[in-house]
Amino acid sequence: MSIKDAAQAVMKKAVQAAPDAWMPGSELDPLIRQKHGLIGTPVSRLDGPQKVSGAAQFAAEFPMDNMAYAALKYSTIAKGRIKELDTATAEAAPGVDLVMTYRNALRMKPAPPFMSSAKAAGGDDLPIMQDEEIHWNGQPIALVLAETQEQADYATSLIRVTYETEPAVTVFEDAKANAEVGIFQGQPLHVETGDAEASLKSAPHNIDVVYTTPRHSHNPIELHAVTVGWEGDNLRVHDASQGVAHTAWSLAQVFDLAEEQIHVTSPYVGGGFGSKTLWQHHILAAAASKLAGRPVRLMLSREGVYRIVGGRTRTEQRVAIGAQADGGFDALIQTGTVAMGRHNNMPEPFILPAMAAYNSGSFLLRVEAARMDMLSNTFMRAPGEAVGTFALECGVDELAENLGMDPIELRSRNEPEKDPTSGAPFSSRHIVEAYRTGAKRFGWAERRAKPGTHRDGEWLIGMGCATATYPYYRMPGGAARITLTKDGRATVEIAAHEMGMGTSTTHTMVTADRLGLGMECVTVKYGDSHFPGVVLAGGSQQTASIGASVSAAHRELVTELLKVAGKDSPLPGLDADEVIGLDGHLCQSDKPGRRESYVSLMARSGRDEITVEANAPPPLEATHWSMHSHGAMFCEVRVNAVTGETRVSRFLGSFDCGRILNPKTAASQFRGGIIMGLGLALMEETQFDERSGRVMNPSLADYHVPVHLDVPKIDIIWTDIPDPHAPMGAHGIGEIGITGVGAAVANAVYNATGKRVRDLPITLDKTM
Repeated sequence: MSIKDAAQAVMKKAVQAAPDAWMPGSELDPLIRQKHGLIGTPVSRLDGPQKVSGAAQFAAEFPMDNMAYAALKYSTIAKGRIKELDTATAEAAPGVDLVMTYRNALRMKPAPPFMSSAKAAGGDDLPIMQDEEIHWNGQPIALVLAETQEQADYATSLIRVTYETEPAVTVFEDAKANAEVGIFQGQPLHVETGDAEASLKSAPHNIDVVYTTPRHSHNPIELHAVTVGWEGDNLRVHDASQGVAHTAWSLAQVFDLAEEQIHVTSPYVGGGFGSKTLWQHHILAAAASKLAGRPVRLMLSREGVYRIVGGRTRTEQRVAIGAQADGGFDALIQTGTVAMGRHNNMPEPFILPAMAAYNSGSFLLRVEAARMDMLSNTFMRAPGEAVGTFALECGVDELAENLGMDPIELRSRNEPEKDPTSGAPFSSRHIVEAYRTGAKRFGWAERRAKPGTHRDGEWLIGMGCATATYPYYRMPGGAARITLTKDGRATVEIAAHEMGMGTSTTHTMVTADRLGLGMECVTVKYGDSHFPGVVLAGGSQQTASIGASVSAAHRELVTELLKVAGKDSPLPGLDADEVIGLDGHLCQSDKPGRRESYVSLMARSGRDEITVEANAPPPLEATHWSMHSHGAMFCEVRVNAVTGETRVSRFLGSFDCGRILNPKTAASQFRGGIIMGLGLALMEETQFDERSGRVMNPSLADYHVPVHLDVPKIDIIWTDIPDPHAPMGAHGIGEIGITGVGAAVANAVYNATGKRVRDLPITLDKTM
C-alpha cells in the first residue's frame, strides 16, 4: 500500500469512527499527514529542555566580570523641568559606584523612533538624560550603579528632587480638540469610498454606536533587562529583544558608532508582544557602563516597565452600519480618536480590519490621533486589530439583532469576493469555511437567539461570535547563511528571534525538510545582530521572512553543490530548480533514484564545509494580493445574575491561516492569543490619572491579567489550506489569536443578559 493510500485509509477510518469530531487541525490530523514530511507534523520545542531545566540564559542572567547593578529614579510630574536635584546622600550610600543624571551623562544623540527607518527600534525621539526637561510622568531622571541590586535600589530612594511644572495635556477630552489624522506605516489612516454618511441615513436598517477601550500595559513574564559592557569602543549587549539588528543599528546612532561596533545577542526572550524593542534603559545602561568603566546590568522592576515601556493606547470608536433588509451593507463607518505621545508615531490603527473584512456599498474609515504629555505608546499584540475588531464585530452583532438575523449569516452575506477597499484579489480566503466548521463543532445551532433566556440557577448563559483578522506582513531585509559540513550536517544563521513562539523549532523543521535531512542534523542559530538579516519578530511576519531567506540561501547552497559535483556524479547537467533534498541526498525531483549524498558531494569538493549566504527576494506578494490571516471566534459565557460576575465557560477558535507548519506550536500560539484576548475583554486596564499623567496601577497586584481559573479549555481548529502566493504557503499566526476575542466575549455577554457592554473591560458593575 502506498503512503497516499495508507493516509486515506487512516482518514476514512477516523471519519467513520467520529464523523463530527475530525477536521484539519484536530488531534487526528497529524496521524494522516505524518508520512508526508516534517512540515505539518507536531514537534515539541527544541529549547524546551533548556527552559524547564533553567539552563537557558535570559538577558539578566549573563555574567560579566566586575559587573555593577543599576536602578532608575523616575519623575513624578508630566511636564516641566528639574529645579533641584540632590544626589549627595545617594552617592555616599553603601556600595554605590556612580549616580548618573543629566549633569554627568555622556553626550548622546536621540534614538531614532520606531518606523522612522527600516532599522529603527526606538520608543521615541527624545534626548535621554541630556537636560533638565521632563516630558512624561515616569521619565528616568537618575541612574544609580552599585555593587548589588539591593544597594542600587535603596540609593535611588535617597535622591531628592524638586520640579518646576509646566501646563501639560493629560486629559483625553482636551487633547481631542487638536487631533489629526494618524499616519501608520507612512499612510494616512483615512479611507473613504462613496458617501457613507448619506447611505447610512437612507438605509432601512442601521446602527450608530460608540465603543471605548482603555490603555493596556505590557506584562511579559521576563522583565525588560539588559546586560552591557564596553570593550574599547565596541559595545557588547545581552538583551531581551525582538529586534537585535534594529537595536544594534539604533544604539550605533545614539553613540555615533558603526553598526558593526555594536554586538547584540538575545538567545531567549520571555515574552515580548511588541514591547521588547529599544527603550531608554538600554541607552542609560550603556552610558553608565562607559562612565563607570565596568559592565552594567539593568533589569527594570515591574513598576519600571509601566513607567518607561509603552503599551496600547486608549481608543474611542464610532461604528455605524447601514444595511438592506437582506443584510447587505450599504455603508460601513468606523471612525474615532486615539491618544498618542508627543514624541512617537504610533496611532492605534483600529480601522485595519474594516478595510478588508466585509463588502459594503460605501466606506468611511478614519483614525485621529490626539497628542498628550504621556509615555510613548507602542505596538502591543495585534495593534489596531485587537481593539478595532472589538468595536467592529460588536457593531455587526448589534446590526444582526436589529435585522433579526443570525450573526454568522449576516457576516456570510457580506463576504467580499475581492478586497473591498483596495480592489485587490485575495490571495487566500476561507473564512466562511472556518465559520461553518467552527459553528458545527461549537454547537452554535443550540444558541438561543433571544437574550437572557438560557439560565442555570443564578447563572445566565450566552454564546457570541466574532471574526478575527490580521494582515499578512513580510518586511524587507531578510537574509540567511547556511553552512554544510563534510559529515552532512547543516547550520543556519539568521538574525531572528525566539520569544516562546517556536521559531527555532519550526525553522529547524523547514530547513530539514528542504534539505532532506533529519532534524538532528540541522542547527538553527538566531538572536545575534552579527548574523545576516534585518528581521523583526513583530507583525506576525518573522516566519514568512525567515522562510523566504532560508529558501534563497538553500538555492545558493544547492547551486554550489552542483558546481562541485563533477562529471562523475549522477547529477551533472541539473540546475537548482531540478533537484530536491531527500534522505540526506540531492536527487532529481522527478527521478529520485538519480541522487548523491551530501557526504559524497562534500568529499568531492575536498572541503570541510561550504558556506553560502543569500538575501530574500523583495516581498512583492503583498503588493499583488490582499493577504490576511482569518479566524472565527466562538465564546460561551456564564454571567451571575446576582453578582454580575462573568465567567468564560467555553471558547473555540477556528482559523484560516494558510499552511500550518507545526501544529503543536501553532495551537499554543492560537491559545496564547485567545487568553490575552480574554484579559483584554474582562480585566486589563491601565489606570491613568488625568490630573497628573501618572499610571496608578503599575503592578500585577493592581493590573489584572488572566490566571488559570479565568481560562476554560480552549478548542483550536484550522483549515490548513496553503496560500499559493505566500512563502511556504503560510500566514502569520502570532497575533491573529487575540483579534475578535473581545467582541466574541461581549456578544456572548449580551446574549446571556441582554445588556450591551460597549466599554472595555467588561467588569461586573457593567453587567448588573
